[in-house]
Amino acid sequence: MEESSLISEALLLMGVGMVTVFAVLFLVIGVGNSLIAFVNKFVGEDEKPAAKSTSAAIDPSVAQAIALAVQQLTGGKGKVEKIEKL
Repeated sequence: MEESSLISEALLLMGVGMVTVFAVLFLVIGVGNSLIAFVNKFVGEDEKPAAKSTSAAIDPSVAQAIALAVQQLTGGKGKVEKIEKL
């Protein structure tokens, strides 16, 4: 009888532990989602500074070649929006 008592106690402890872990994870996810919602609602996004005009513009034929390469590699799903020299 002592063995079944130990097994039932072990199962009870395992159940309590699993419920505790589930509750803590639920709290962490809930607090995290609440924090994200709060930040998105009350904290504004920083404005991006205006783009600097570069004196060295990219050659239109190079830009067209890059656009065609992107189009070919992505099967027409990709789009070149901006090309910058690094």
